[in-house]
Amino acid sequence: MFPYILELKNTTQINLVEFWGRLPENERLMVDVLRQIVLENLPNSCKEKFAWNVPCYYGKRMICIIWPAAIPRGGIKKGVLLGFAQGNKLKNENGYIKSGTNKKIYYRVIPSVDDIDEKEIILLLKEALELDGKFK
Repeated sequence: MFPYILELKNTTQINLVEFWGRLPENERLMVDVLRQIVLENLPNSCKEKFAWNVPCYYGKRMICIIWPAAIPRGGIKKGVLLGFAQGNKLKNENGYIKSGTNKKIYYRVIPSVDDIDEKEIILLLKEALELDGKFK
């Protein structure tokens, strides 16, 4: 879970209220739903940290990231991006995530809370965790 004070790389510290205050209501709801899915499906050994002003989830390496459009430098104009750091190594059998300009990170831009496919996300999280377990 989020600590009350979040340390952000290359920026000053902000608190949880300030982070949520930056998001429009629709993005806040999507981030909340995605966070719950991720946190419920990652083991306690994984950590939630802030990098680039957005929540990132780490095991041995970064597993996934949730980037709302309201936070600069995410490369999206609307919705919330759910990215998998080693997405290029995931089977992604249903094509739920796609590659962008980054060779490793595969992602899905989710335009609304109704477009969140919990089953697909859980499948990808399980596969990403299995892959993360192979790293030293």
